Amino acid sequence: MMTTYKYTVEEADRFNKHGIDLTVYGNHDPAATVVRVHVERGHFQEFCNVRSSYTYYIVSGQGVFYLDGEEIAVGSTDLIAVPPNTRIHYFGAMEMVLTVAPAFDERDERHVRFISESEIPYHR
Repeated sequence: MMTTYKYTVEEADRFNKHGIDLTVYGNHDPAATVVRVHVERGHFQEFCNVRSSYTYYIVSGQGVFYLDGEEIAVGSTDLIAVPPNTRIHYFGAMEMVLTVAPAFDERDERHVRFISESEIPYHR
């Protein structure tokens, strides 16, 4: 069996989910999933993952994460580490790299609620 070392954007799965554009690279390693996240305004779903940790590296931009209701301002080069069973949603204009470990499995994701545009902090 040949080992794959490189994954390209052309081979990646790309889709939009609740206000964010996702590019999922080579979801073949059970240890982790790596995703490019592009957000212009916010992720309009609060959710949690019961098994995996989410680690967000903010490549550029700025925003606000809400983790179990706690407001955390973020900007370029910040790293946000989210343990399993933590409620997540965020607002802002950011490019991020997200690592999900162990690898993402949709059966482990739990929807909490949809987020209203009126909840964006800079609209207050």
